Amino acid sequence: MGRGRLRIYLGAAPGVGKTYAMLSEAHRRVERGADCVVAFVEHYDRPRTEVMLHGLEQVPRRQLTHRGASFTEMDVDAVLARRPAIALVDELAHTNVPGSRNTKRWQDVEELLQAGIDVVSTVNIQHLESLGDVVETITGVRQRETVPDEVVRRADQIELVDMSPQALRRRMAHGNIYKPDKVDAALSNYFRPGNLTALRELALLWVADRVDEYLQEYRGEHNIRTTWQARERIVVGLTGGPEGRTLIRRAARLAEKGAGGEVLAVYIARSDGLTAASPKELAVQRTLVEDLGGTFHHVIGDSIPAALLEFARGVNATQIVLGSSRRKSWQYVFGPGVGATVARESGPDLDVHIVTHEEAAKGRGLPVARTTARLGRPRIVAGWLVGVVCPVLLCLVLTHMDTDPGLANDMLLFLSLTVAAALLGGLWPALASAAVGSLLLNYFFAPPLHRFTISDSRNIVAISVFFGVAVSVASVVDLAARRTHQAARLRAESEILSFLAGSVLRGENSLDALLERVRETFAMESVTLLERAGDVDPWVPAGSVGPHPAARPEDADVDMPIGDHMALALTGRVLPAEDRRVLGAFAAQAVVVLDRRRLVDEADRARRLAEGNRIRTALLAAVSHDLRTPLASIKASVSSLRSDDVDFSEEDRAELLAGIEEGADRLDHLVGNLLDMSRLQTGTVTPLIRAIDLDEVVPMALGGVPEDSVLLDVPESLPMVAVDPGLLERTVANVVENAVKYSPAGTPVTVSASALGDRVEVRITDRGPGVPDEAKDAIFAPFQRHGDAPRGAGVGLGLAVARGFAEAMDGTLAAEDTPGGGLTMVLTLRAVRHGAPPDAAPPDDAPPDQLPGGRPDRSESIPHAHDDDVRQKAGPQ
Repeated sequence: MGRGRLRIYLGAAPGVGKTYAMLSEAHRRVERGADCVVAFVEHYDRPRTEVMLHGLEQVPRRQLTHRGASFTEMDVDAVLARRPAIALVDELAHTNVPGSRNTKRWQDVEELLQAGIDVVSTVNIQHLESLGDVVETITGVRQRETVPDEVVRRADQIELVDMSPQALRRRMAHGNIYKPDKVDAALSNYFRPGNLTALRELALLWVADRVDEYLQEYRGEHNIRTTWQARERIVVGLTGGPEGRTLIRRAARLAEKGAGGEVLAVYIARSDGLTAASPKELAVQRTLVEDLGGTFHHVIGDSIPAALLEFARGVNATQIVLGSSRRKSWQYVFGPGVGATVARESGPDLDVHIVTHEEAAKGRGLPVARTTARLGRPRIVAGWLVGVVCPVLLCLVLTHMDTDPGLANDMLLFLSLTVAAALLGGLWPALASAAVGSLLLNYFFAPPLHRFTISDSRNIVAISVFFGVAVSVASVVDLAARRTHQAARLRAESEILSFLAGSVLRGENSLDALLERVRETFAMESVTLLERAGDVDPWVPAGSVGPHPAARPEDADVDMPIGDHMALALTGRVLPAEDRRVLGAFAAQAVVVLDRRRLVDEADRARRLAEGNRIRTALLAAVSHDLRTPLASIKASVSSLRSDDVDFSEEDRAELLAGIEEGADRLDHLVGNLLDMSRLQTGTVTPLIRAIDLDEVVPMALGGVPEDSVLLDVPESLPMVAVDPGLLERTVANVVENAVKYSPAGTPVTVSASALGDRVEVRITDRGPGVPDEAKDAIFAPFQRHGDAPRGAGVGLGLAVARGFAEAMDGTLAAEDTPGGGLTMVLTLRAVRHGAPPDAAPPDDAPPDQLPGGRPDRSESIPHAHDDDVRQKAGPQ
């Protein structure tokens, strides 16, 4: 089943007739035999709109009651059950009444589209989410009902329903939109001519952008390369030089002359990274073009003129603005320049403007600067020495030799120096070596000697071939060296990008580690990730490493923009253009890490909130039942004792008093466990760890159970354990009482202990019904009752408190199956080696509620309320 198609009638203002247009389209489709129904259309008592509903099938609406009032909404289930080919849904931005299937009507429409139903809908321009602030500024009214722009942009068809402000006000005055008692107020407020004109312009511009997107898609699908001058688009070619600001301002003035003109500034970097621009200047120019309403683009290409023309044709540009060349006149021997090449190859569909500026003809520096940056100054100097000095030294050696090697061998020796000069210093030292070698061969070794003339034509050919071969070899060697350099850079880049991809797959979330990797990779002093909420808000560091971080992108030596409101700022040195590609990958990864870290934090906060809500809900349930039950018992016993109507015997009075005492003990147990869990949740339990023997603590924990219900097996030879005695006693008591409650009558619970390496295990074993494997972890969660445990059996905190106390003492508490049936609780504690003191102690100024055990010390053994309800009372396993 395919997705349905969405058609939207976009209104420039309320009352322009978008609902009327939608209903007219519905009648046309019904006449053509289409299955079209009205899912929801509101006519607001407008007679002409109400008449258009006649003859169209309407799906019954859903009745909802909210705050005592009755409302109707679209019945999505009824529309899905009816399953028409086309459904009419008015007011796409509408917010549904609480209790509806979805919060917003556009979400209802999305369900219909997913079901394969075509939808025709309506929305006004003021309801688009991105225009909320603009509409409020124009009209003074904040639109509460909005629809995301992306929902409207995804529509298969958008039709603008427009009307001039004067015609709309006349329609309003005639009573075709609002009732007569509201007309005057509407005309003098929202429907003022200025408001309607501004809303109309917003609608026209928004639809024009959508049409432009469709045009770009169409040209791309049909591979149309020629320019269609449907809209004035001006591309500004930037070099990173100071003349760029002049070009941007000039292009902005050209765009202002035509309605809807657009400026696109583009900087094209060489793919080999050999063309460097000032990052600071580019950042300033980027800010300038964005302030003037244009956009900035960074493109990489082997040929700057070809890449510039490719970009211009790709965006359907009509004009290109370039600066007059900064070359000096003699530098034109290297080529005609970018401006002349672009003007020659632009064709008739692109106008090229060459703009003069103050930097024209002031020079761009020697081409050797690129080689210097690539090879380093020591290698360049060595190359010139080998290319110029070494041929002279070789000539001296050859002229003073007793035997003449011959002209052919002399040429090979000079050619080897040319190759060495190319390997060391690049092309220019090699060319100089070829020229010097040719002159020396001619003067010293080709007859007639010591003259720059050659008598033998064969020697002329030989020296000419030598020069040609030397130049060719130098060019090939230099090209190979450059390709080797590029390959090394690409390998380094691939290693860095592989590291980034691996960090994504590994889910690494350390922003500081990533920024430190950036600082080390590019040898920077500091790296800062900056962000801001809006265009006029101050920059705030999201993460930073290194001393003296930049507070703003403008203060940094290198600024890498990331979207509209984030930037990576580096201080220490200016990076060449070839490094910015890798820096861009780091910047994108930094944003991913930051977003991931924030999502993790939000998920953690949501989890804590959900856990807190669950605990609060369980606490309310405990208070409403488990605490009221003993209170009711105490209340009934006290009321009976105070009654004058009944003369109770001493035995009856003793029984009532025992019931009161039992209820009070039970309340004390419940409240104590609630307080313990509260302290565990807030992390305020501070154990007083000291070395102690188990046989001093475990017997005291059995005071709350019958004497014959537990078999104790704790050898005196066990090593001492590092625990808080109070916490250990209450942990064992909670677990033992829980085991006794579920152990069959006449079958005692076994409490045994044994040493295992540097740990001591206390095992509490019962023969009760046991707990399934999938529930063994759940029984330790707060307020958990397993199976059909009765409501009055406890609040489900005993085992949760026991595990919390065990972990506070660096121990563990886990559940295992008892062989032959039942459950075994394994309490693992840290053993103390002889002579080794325990690790922890409370601070000297610990408050009274942080004494050992986290509660005031009690000399008597107090039975505790536990997870009496953690297991089913079905028979043994």
